Amino acid sequence: MRTASILALLALLLLAFPARAEVIERLPTTGKVVALTFDACEAKGAPAHFDRAILDYLEAEKLPFTVFATGLFAQHNRDDLARLAKLPEAEIENHSFDHPQHTERLDLDRALAEVKGGDDAIEAATGRRPVFFRFPAGNYDAATLAAVEGSGHRVVHWRWPSGDPAKGLTPEHLRDWVVAKTRPGDILIFHVNGRAPATHAALPQVVAELRRRGYSFVRLDEVLK
Repeated sequence: MRTASILALLALLLLAFPARAEVIERLPTTGKVVALTFDACEAKGAPAHFDRAILDYLEAEKLPFTVFATGLFAQHNRDDLARLAKLPEAEIENHSFDHPQHTERLDLDRALAEVKGGDDAIEAATGRRPVFFRFPAGNYDAATLAAVEGSGHRVVHWRWPSGDPAKGLTPEHLRDWVVAKTRPGDILIFHVNGRAPATHAALPQVVAELRRRGYSFVRLDEVLK
């Protein structure tokens, strides 16, 4: 009976909001434009906070950037998110409530509760309800994608990962990898939750080299309409 109810709910969502079945992995441009995005992950039992060096650099350079925050992270970093939301360069979006690694294994009602919980916590901190969603660990299936799109969100991932949380990763390796892989329209993904120690040292070098190559930076909501 529960399975039938869930399938009926999904059918209603598909009728109300025809799914694009689209995970956005790059910007719709051939120009030398990229988006800097930062996951602010937090799961149950593991409080996390902003890497201050990354935020200080982004703000000093007035770089456009997008943070995908979980609801728990938003609750534990409410003042910082409220301040960031007032910056014209910053955008705060949804990365679930408590970062389940496999959203596709959840019942659809639980998956939608993850989306709503993230929305609610971010809106409480920033006054703005997210319009973009990023699946934790990038894991999803057709049903969860349709459900998230049906809830009014567009799903934004990446074409390739920076891998910045990897243990033992040096700033030099991260810099060289990101610069070598970047192409026009890429959505770059890093982490800003204090668990990617190479990022704050590599990021200024990455930005400087991409600028030297003619790239500029945008928020997602400036180009994804």
